[in-house]
Amino acid sequence: MVGQRFLEALFEQPTAEQPTAEPTTAEPSTAEQSATGPTTAEQSATGHPADGQTHRWRVTVLAEEPRPAYDRVHLTSWFSGTSAEELSLCPPGFTERHGIDLRLADPATAIDREARTVTARSGDVLRYDALVLATGSYPFVPPVPGHDATGCHVYRTIEDLEAITASAGHATVGAVVGGGLLGLEAAGALRAMGLETHVVEFAPRLMALQVDDGGGAVLRRKIEDLGVHVHTGAGTQRIDTDEHGRARTMALSDGTGLAVDLVVFSAGVRPRDQLARDCGLPVGERGGIVVDEHCRTADPHIWAIGECALAADGRVYGLVAPGYAMAETAARELTGAAAEFTGADASTKLKLLGVDVASFGDALGTTEGALEVLYANSRAGIYKKLVVGPDGRLLGGVLVGDADSYATLRPLAASRSRLPAPAEQLLLPAASDGRGSGPLVLPDEAVVCSCHNVSKGAVRAAVSEQGMRTVPEVKKCTKAGTGCGSCVKLLGSIVADELAASGHEVARGLCEHFTHTRAELYEIVRVKGITGFSRLIDEHGNGEGCDICKPTVASILAGLGNGHVLDGEQAALQDTNDHFLANLQRNGSYSVVPRIPGGEITAEGLIIIGEIARDHGLYTKITGGQRIDLFGATVDQLPGIWRRLVDAGFESGHAYGKALRTVKSCVGQAWCRYGVQDSVALAIELELRYRGLRAPHKLKSAVSGCARECAEAQSKDFGVIATSEGWNLYVGGNGGTTPRHADLLVAGLDHDTLIRTIDRFLMFYIRTADRLERTAPWLERLEGGLEHLRAVVLDDSLGICADLDELMARHVETYEDEWAATLADPERVRRFVSFANAPGTPDPTVRFVRERDGIRPARPDEDGFPLTPALIAGPALEVRTR
Repeated sequence: MVGQRFLEALFEQPTAEQPTAEPTTAEPSTAEQSATGPTTAEQSATGHPADGQTHRWRVTVLAEEPRPAYDRVHLTSWFSGTSAEELSLCPPGFTERHGIDLRLADPATAIDREARTVTARSGDVLRYDALVLATGSYPFVPPVPGHDATGCHVYRTIEDLEAITASAGHATVGAVVGGGLLGLEAAGALRAMGLETHVVEFAPRLMALQVDDGGGAVLRRKIEDLGVHVHTGAGTQRIDTDEHGRARTMALSDGTGLAVDLVVFSAGVRPRDQLARDCGLPVGERGGIVVDEHCRTADPHIWAIGECALAADGRVYGLVAPGYAMAETAARELTGAAAEFTGADASTKLKLLGVDVASFGDALGTTEGALEVLYANSRAGIYKKLVVGPDGRLLGGVLVGDADSYATLRPLAASRSRLPAPAEQLLLPAASDGRGSGPLVLPDEAVVCSCHNVSKGAVRAAVSEQGMRTVPEVKKCTKAGTGCGSCVKLLGSIVADELAASGHEVARGLCEHFTHTRAELYEIVRVKGITGFSRLIDEHGNGEGCDICKPTVASILAGLGNGHVLDGEQAALQDTNDHFLANLQRNGSYSVVPRIPGGEITAEGLIIIGEIARDHGLYTKITGGQRIDLFGATVDQLPGIWRRLVDAGFESGHAYGKALRTVKSCVGQAWCRYGVQDSVALAIELELRYRGLRAPHKLKSAVSGCARECAEAQSKDFGVIATSEGWNLYVGGNGGTTPRHADLLVAGLDHDTLIRTIDRFLMFYIRTADRLERTAPWLERLEGGLEHLRAVVLDDSLGICADLDELMARHVETYEDEWAATLADPERVRRFVSFANAPGTPDPTVRFVRERDGIRPARPDEDGFPLTPALIAGPALEVRTR
C-alpha cells in the first residue's frame, strides 16, 4: 500500500525545475523494494536529481507477493466475498502507462551500497540512483512451543486468508492470539465461518493502545455478547498437538486450557529491516530503519517509508495514514521539492465484530493538565470520552459503540481547536442532531482525511475553485476518502455545504455508484421493467455496487414483484436477516415470527405454536405487536419449523424484512362496550392486504375501535381510529428513539375510501422516500408537508393516483408467502445449513442456558448446551439453572 502511494505521489509531484515533467513508477505489494533511476539525469551528491536536468524516472519494483499492491485496511472483506481484484490498489494499465518494470514474487535479497546495486531473488542485479525501501512489516509470532503446528496461521496477506479458510473447513474451535485491531478482525472472520472463537490478549484490556479501561470494558462486553470468548491479562504458554502435528489445545498463563484446532497469531508486527541491517544501515534498538525528517536513511541515496522505517520522532508507525505521509515526503524529495515528515496522526476508526470503535489524538489523556469528560451507557453499550486541555482545546478521545461524531471530533483534535460547544453537549445523545459539532465548525486547516492529509480547505477548494460537484469527483481530485474511508460521511457534508453556499445544486445520489436517488431508481426500475441489479448498474450506475445500493435495489426489486428474494441476483443483494428469512439474534440463533393478523388466533393455532416451541426447545414471547416470537432456532432448524407452521395455516410475519410488520388492534365493537367499529376485522383486512409489502423501512400500523385509542394507532406509520362518523386516518407516526405522533390525514372515511387512501399513501411513500427513511422523517422532509400529501393522495394533484392504485393492486395479486415458496424449492432450502461442507451439523457455538422455565443465549462465561433433539428430550436440558 505504502509503495503504491509513493509511486502515485511521485507522478503527482511537479519537479522543482520542470513542472511539466512526468516521472514513472509502479505498484509493489507486501514487501516492496523500489529501485529507481533518472532516465536522463545524473544524481547529485545529495541524492536529489541534478538541477536543470529532465526529471523522468525509470522505475523497477521488486515485490515479494505474487500480486500488485492491494488494500490491506479492508483485507477482512475478502471473507465476505470481496475478490483480490477488487482489493487491488493498482489501477489497470498503471504500470504500462508509466513504463514500470514490476517484478512480482521477486523480492530484493541484498543491497550493495558502494556499487549502488540491488540483487533480487531471481539473481538479477539492478543498479539504482535512488532506492526506496517499502518492505513493510511481518507478523510477530510468540516463540511458544507448538507455534508452528498445523492449523497455526498469521493474518497478513491474501494467501494467509486462503490458508485460514482451508483450515476452518476442518475446525470447530479457533483462537486468536492478540486483541488489537487486526486480532479482533481475525476473530470476526473465524466467527463468521462458524467457529467457536476465543481471543487471547496479554494486556489487561482489548485494543490497549487505542482505548482506555472504560472503553475496553464496553468493547469486551459487546464482543462477548456476540458469543466470542475473551481472555485478557493472559499469555499463550504453549500449543499442544495430536499425533499428526495438528494444534489441539492451548495453555494460557492464567491456568486456562483451551481446546482449539485453529490458531491465528495477530500479536503485533515487526519492521522488515533485515535488508538494511545486512547492508550496514542504522536500525533502531527495537527495529526499524532509521530515517530523518525527509525519510532518508544514513545513505543519501536510500529512503525508507512505512512500517519498516523508524521515523525522526522515534516511532515506527503501523497505520496507513502515516505511511502515506511518508510516501509523499519521499516522492517530493525525489522530485526536488521540499518535504518533511516529523510525525503523523495515529487516529483510527473501524467496526470490529459489528462494534464501532474510534480513537484519536491523546486518547489516553497523557498530556499534563488534561481533563476528561465521560459519557457511558452500559445498557446501550456506548462509551465516549473526550480529553480536553486546560485551555479548553480538544486533545483527543475514545468512542465505543457510537462513533458517528469521530469524523468531526478527530479534525478538531488534530488542529487543537477550541471546542465549538461544551464537551458534554458533544457527547450526550441530546446532541445527536449535530448542533455545535458538524462540519461547519471545523476550521479550513483541519485535516478531514488523515490517510492522505487532506484539509477541509482543500475539499472546499476542490468544489469552489476546481468545479467538483460530487463526492466521487472530490475523492478523485483530492484523494480524500480513498484510504480507510472513515471520513466519507464528513466529506459528503462538506461538499454539500460548499455547493449550497455557492448556489449550486447538491448532488443527492444514493451512493458513489448511482447519481440517482432511491426514489429515482425506483421509477427507473418500474418504468423500464428492470429485474436485476446488474442491468440497473450497467445502464444507470457505475462500478460494482456497495452495501448501500445493493440492499436498496433489492428492496425496490422485491417491492415491484421481481421474484423471490432468495433467487438469482436477489439473494446476493439481501441484508443479513433477509438471507435466511428470519431475525438473527445475539448468539447466532434466529427467531421465527409467524403472521397473526390483528392478533386474532384460534386455540388450534396456539396449540401448534406451543408444540413447535416445545419440540424445538424454543423461547416464546408475545410481542408488542400482538404476535408470538419463537427464539433460539438454529439456521438448519428453520425449514422444519416453517413446514409445521405453513401446514397449520401460518405464514411469514416478515419480521426480518423492511416491510409491513403488524397491524395491531383492540377488540373493538364486537367485545368492548366503548367500541364503535369492528377494529379487529379491519386490522386483519389491512394486514393481509399489505403483508409482504417491501418498503424503504419497516412499517407498523394499528386500528383502534374508539377514541380511547387502546391500540395506540397515533404512534404508527399509519393508524386508523374509529368514530361514529367513520374512520380517521393518521400517518407519519413513529416510536423508538425519536417518538412522533402521527398527523391526521383525513377524517370520517367510509371503508372503501379508507382502503384506497392507505393504498396511495403507502405507494407514494415507497416511491419517494430515501433509503432507510421511516414515514415520520419522510413526512417532515416532504416539500409541502401534510397538505401536499393530501393533495397527492386525495385530489390526485400529480396525476399519479392511477399508477399508485395499479402498483398496489399488482402487489395484492402477486403476493406469495416467502416461507412456503422457499419450502417448495429444494435449491432454496439447501442454503439453510450451519456448515456448507457438513449439512445437518448443528452450530456448536449456538448455546443456551435455562432461565425462568425457558432458555436464553449463554454468556461466554457460562456452560451452555446446544439445542439438539437428544438434549431437548432428556434431562440434559437442566445443564445450567439460574
